[in-house]
Amino acid sequence: MVWVLLDTFYFGKPTVFGAIQGMITGLVCITPAAGVVQGWAAILMGLISGSVPWYTMMILHNKVPFLRQIDDPMAVFHTHAVAGALGGILTGLFAVPKLCRLFYMVPDWEKYIGLAYGLKNGATGAGLRQMGIQIGAIVFVIIFNFVTTSLICLLVGILVPLRLHTDALQMGDKAMHGEEAFALNNADNAKFENLNHNKVYDTQDFSFVRDPKPLTQLQMV
Repeated sequence: MVWVLLDTFYFGKPTVFGAIQGMITGLVCITPAAGVVQGWAAILMGLISGSVPWYTMMILHNKVPFLRQIDDPMAVFHTHAVAGALGGILTGLFAVPKLCRLFYMVPDWEKYIGLAYGLKNGATGAGLRQMGIQIGAIVFVIIFNFVTTSLICLLVGILVPLRLHTDALQMGDKAMHGEEAFALNNADNAKFENLNHNKVYDTQDFSFVRDPKPLTQLQMV
C-alpha cells in the first residue's frame, strides 16, 4: 500500500507493478523478523520496506551512474538486497527478548534483545551486540552472494554467453522465438492474426482473426 501511495503521489497514478513490488519488499523485510517482533513493529517495518526500496528504485537508481549500469530488469537489488538488509537491521532493533526465548529456545535468551528494548531496559550493551550480529550477517551474505554468483557466472559463461549480442536483443521476441508475450493492434485498427505454433501442447498451427479493438487494449498471444 505504501508503494502504491508513493507512486500515486509522485507519478500521479498507481500501478500494478508498484503494488507487486511493494508486496515483495514487505515479505522480504519481515522474513528475518518473523516470530521475534511485535505486531506494531511489523507494521512499522512494512511502512519502511515500502518506502525506502521505492526511493532507491524509483528515484536514486536514476541518479547514481553505478546503479544505472547494472543489468537488473527485475529490480532484484532493490526488492531483495535493500529490503532484506532493512529487515535484518530492523530485526536487530525491534527483537523482543521473550519472543526470542520462545523462538530460539536458548538458555541465555537475555543476550538476544533488540536495541530498542536494550535502551529501554538498561541493557544497551546486549542491544548493540545484537545489532552488530545483524550487520555482520548482512555483510557475510553480501560477500557470500558476490563470490558464489561470480563463480556461477564464470562457469556458465564458459558454456554459453551470459548476454545476447545487442543486435539480437533488438530483434525482439517475435524474431527470436517466433512469438510475442503481448501484442497491440496496429494504429489503423487492422485485425490481429495469430499464426504461432503452440510449442507447449504441440498442437498444429492455427490462425484466427479478432475483431478490431482500440489501440490501448492489450491482447494476449
